Order: sequence, then C-alpha cells, then structure tokens
Amino acid sequence: MVRGSGDDLVVGVPRDAFRPSVLFLCLVTLTGTTGAMLWVGYGNVRLNAFGFVICGWLVSLCLHEYAHALVAYRAGDIGVAERGYLTLNPLRYSHPLLSIVLPVVVVVLGGIGLPGGAVWVDRHQIPGRLRHTLVSAAGPATNVIFAIGLSLPFALGWADSRRGDFWAALALLAFLQVTASLLNLLPVPGLDGGNIIQPWLSEQWRRGYDLMAPYGFILLFALLVDGRVNRWFFTLVFAVADLIGLPPERYAEGLDLIRFWSGG
Repeated sequence: MVRGSGDDLVVGVPRDAFRPSVLFLCLVTLTGTTGAMLWVGYGNVRLNAFGFVICGWLVSLCLHEYAHALVAYRAGDIGVAERGYLTLNPLRYSHPLLSIVLPVVVVVLGGIGLPGGAVWVDRHQIPGRLRHTLVSAAGPATNVIFAIGLSLPFALGWADSRRGDFWAALALLAFLQVTASLLNLLPVPGLDGGNIIQPWLSEQWRRGYDLMAPYGFILLFALLVDGRVNRWFFTLVFAVADLIGLPPERYAEGLDLIRFWSGG
C-alpha cells in the first residue's frame, strides 16, 4: 500500500474520508444524553428509553458496517474510503429506507435487531479467501462484542432496582445485539453468514449462491415467517441471552418501555 503525505493518508484518498460524520457524532451524543436522563430519572421516561435504544441501535449499525469497511480497506479495497464507508455515516450504507427506517420499525414493533445497512466491497481488490471471510465476519463480530459488553452489568449483578428504567432499556439494547448477531450469522445467501462461507464453496455451489444472493433479505423474512423456523430461532436467541446473563423480564420491560405511544 502506497502512503502519501500532507492531506492524503493514501494517494487519492483525503483525510475527510476517515473522519466520523456529524450525523454519527450526533447519534452518539443522543445515546449518551438519553441514557443519562434515564439514569437520573429526568424527563419523560418512555421517550428517553425510545431515544436511548433507537440511537444506540443505529450507532451499533454504523459500527457494524464500519467494521466491514475497515477490514476491507486493510485487506486491499481502498475504494471503501472513497465511497464514504469509513465516515460512520448511516446514510452511506445503502438505501436510507432499508438501512435505517425498516430496521428501526422492526426493532420497535418486533424487538428484533434486523440487519440494516450494506457496504459495497470490491472483492476483486482483495486477494485470498480468508480475507474475504474476515471482511464478512467483521460486522457480526461487532454485534457479538456489543451483546457481551452490554450484558456485563447484568451478568456481574450491577443492575439493581434503583434505576430500573435504565437497566430495562440497556437490556433491550443488548437483546437486540443478540438477535442481530444470530441473524447475521445465518448461512443465508447475501447476508454476512452466507458471505462468510461463500469463498470456500465449490465453483458450482458459488454460482448458485450468487444467483440467490440478491434475494437474501427476502429469503430471511420468509424463513422468519415460517412458524417452525421462527420458534427455532427464538429458542436459540433466548438461550444465548440467558447464557450471557440477560434477564428476560428486563428486556421484555424495555420493549414495553420504548413503545411510548401505548402508555404502558
């Protein structure tokens, strides 16, 4: 990799391509502010919980896609910087409706951390199957780290009843990371789990995979609508949530809390 000097970190790539966007910084600020308001019990509890969970979820979505882009950049695809993927701007990650609006609606109504954004990676610039797999695995790994980190206060017994609203919202945010981790790791063509194994498929299987990949999101919905698959998936989700110490009554309370229009 050729490195430049002055205003360029890499030849042809300006420093601005690596700076966090104002929108991302606003999301981080809103997450911290609404979390602090929940902690001290200031303002409307339901609106604060809604802002904390939704903004926190969007921050994790940005970091998920950023992880894909960063690993791709280090693996050889410098174009991800030129396309704005390293600025953590959620509007850069595919279509705003599919990347932001739809996942937020699914979070609020279904309590599921639906995969949202998408980073376009020039696979021809990245040599080696292992590097391709690492690029695809980087996003889900971010969700796993979030899930474990956010669940630590519960696993360590720090979450008491004195700030129950804050802990309920935090538990829901951790639960969303669990669902996102498992959804992203499903071996569905076009999703991260499928892309992790795609480089290791035979040529014949890879051709079939590539034909199905554009319809991966639709296939995911079809699987979740199926009653047996849905029960299997959520049995796994609840088992993993229990394993990392998330109390089910907490994240259930958090889901109820963010539905501010229901009035409880």
